[in-house]
Amino acid sequence: MHKRILPAVALGAVATLALAGCAGGSDNGSADGEGQELTVWIMKGTNPDATAFYDKVSDAFEKETGATVTIEEIQWADAHDRFVTSIAGGTTPDVAETGTTWTAEFADAGALEPLDEYVDAEDGLRDDLVEGLEVAGTYDGELYGMPWYAGVRSLVYRADVFEELGLEAPKTWDDIVAAGEAIKAAKPDMLPFPVPGDAEFQVYPWVWGAGGEIATKDGDTWTSELDSAESQAGIEFYAGLATEHGFSSAGATTWKETDLRDAFTQGNVAMMLSGSWTPKSLIEANPDLEGKIGAAVIPGQDGGIAPSVLGGSHLSVFNTTKNADLAWKFVELMTTGEFAEQWSDETGYFPGVQSAMEEALASTDPLVAPFAEQMVDGGASVPVTPNFGAVQAKKTTNSMIQAILSGQKDVATATKDATAEMTELLNQK
Repeated sequence: MHKRILPAVALGAVATLALAGCAGGSDNGSADGEGQELTVWIMKGTNPDATAFYDKVSDAFEKETGATVTIEEIQWADAHDRFVTSIAGGTTPDVAETGTTWTAEFADAGALEPLDEYVDAEDGLRDDLVEGLEVAGTYDGELYGMPWYAGVRSLVYRADVFEELGLEAPKTWDDIVAAGEAIKAAKPDMLPFPVPGDAEFQVYPWVWGAGGEIATKDGDTWTSELDSAESQAGIEFYAGLATEHGFSSAGATTWKETDLRDAFTQGNVAMMLSGSWTPKSLIEANPDLEGKIGAAVIPGQDGGIAPSVLGGSHLSVFNTTKNADLAWKFVELMTTGEFAEQWSDETGYFPGVQSAMEEALASTDPLVAPFAEQMVDGGASVPVTPNFGAVQAKKTTNSMIQAILSGQKDVATATKDATAEMTELLNQK
């Protein structure tokens, strides 16, 4: 048997597994793994039934290198604490899936091997990486997370409603307002464009779409720019869909993205931002929506594409590995070519290399091509720093939007307060 999939409860027992092997060499083109074994941690649930996939990739890896691989599935909810514990104890796996917001944290802790030497040794691979995922995997100028898969949020709308009212998918912010006003007049029981208050990643496309930034770094100092004129313009437009145009509802002030999708499946929403991984689940939740859903890139203020946060994962090599070259060979096998495409097909996410996305980019499926275009041409990352987790834990951005939606603060005050809090959190030592 070339691999084992171990349940999360087994991780404590296997994390201290002694791996046979020699120190990694400098020859990135070969990795003799005869008689060696790698331990790999993969998050459970992204691919609901990955057993056959793991069998296939493990067989291919053994055939190529002579080494075997043990793949351990762990729960997302437990993963961060398990990583922290294993880093402290020096019992990390050889390779692991790291969420895009974790890679910088683990790199900062000194737990990861830089991958630039390996990537640059493969002809054309550097230019093939999906930019947003590459940025998220880069810390202090070095790549620690090899892009594996990602999803991205784009504009999802009721195509049947748009067709009925003679509307086209919005290409500018003015188009969004015009479509919303038409829907509001013709469909008074439908929310044209709800603004969920507890959904951070729904906010940033409007900041970027207006030319603003979440935060910038100068030397070792981060400064939030949510209160810049550009960022304020984007936030004012987004919140104004609710406060000025009445396209949302008071209840949406506390909605999460799951609440937004629930309202859409119930037929109560005409437009929303939603992930590339969600259309299938929307139709499964309400089969009557089959053929009635459209997707489009998120428009910039005056056209083009507003960047959207890539949510997904890297594969990283931990520095406790006995053979970094062998570990890279496994990473390369998983993230490029046949296996990258197969993982994408099975999960509904996009690959982390552009060459594996050619089919998606060329697709005529209205629920595939716009998301692929958004990812390649308009995928972005939140600030790449281990401290951004503190910003998310504090819910700085969500609190800002909720304060505006509820009328507690105007845009200028809310963004100023959020900027101060985010800047302080980003610079904590």
